Amino acid sequence: MSDEPGEALQHPAYGQLRPVTGTASVLLCDNPGLLTLEGTNTWVLRGPGSDASVIVDPGPDDDAHIERLAALGPIPLVLISHKHDDHTGAIDKLVDRTGAVVRSVGSGFLRGLGGPLADGEVIEAAGLRITVLATPGHTADSVSFLVDDPRGEQSGAVLTADTVLGRGTTVIDKEDGSLGAYLDSLQRLHGLPRRTVLPGHGPELADSREVTAMYLAHRHERLDQVRAALRELGEDASARQVVEHVYTDVDEKLWDAAEWSVQAQLDYLRT
Repeated sequence: MSDEPGEALQHPAYGQLRPVTGTASVLLCDNPGLLTLEGTNTWVLRGPGSDASVIVDPGPDDDAHIERLAALGPIPLVLISHKHDDHTGAIDKLVDRTGAVVRSVGSGFLRGLGGPLADGEVIEAAGLRITVLATPGHTADSVSFLVDDPRGEQSGAVLTADTVLGRGTTVIDKEDGSLGAYLDSLQRLHGLPRRTVLPGHGPELADSREVTAMYLAHRHERLDQVRAALRELGEDASARQVVEHVYTDVDEKLWDAAEWSVQAQLDYLRT
């Protein structure tokens, strides 16, 4: 891993470790899709002078991707942002190859003796200080990670996984997502000093405050549109009816996913 961001590689760069900040590089998995955008970003964190790396979200069960990660050198720790398989499917194979400890919010992905992640916890590994920030909403177990630049040359980065994406906006999980919790998480991220956003999908973003302000404005605009739709369609309108009324600016291929978010909006407005 280079100590400095590279100029040559652009997003997407499949199968190539692409430096983004002085301490973070991304290995993009070749699993593009409607919900994964160009694919899942696996983040590789390493402080100056360290020969070990912390991996954030090892990605899906993709042998080529896993082998590239295992070849990076010592991996003492893997951190999981949330439960979705495109971020977690590689866990067991990567642990088999590296012996890494795996930590997450829930117990389902824990490997080794690290224990569950806790909000506000500071992790020291690979020459870095990484702070856990609970950001539920996309899923109940979603967390972000703050990485400070140990050299003090920049304000640091925030790894947002699917809470803030590199392009587009986030779907609220139909099983345990919550729009109320998501709005609170966006406000929490917005309150941070400006940081580089390292998302779970899509390219990095330069200004966390700018993008979270945009996300909040978009969510409140959608809520206003849903309120207007309910006035026109009736208060008992279904999520699908609202999608077809409101999401005319979105490709119909995404309407099923949009329906999850609309149901979350309806639950939010009806409580």
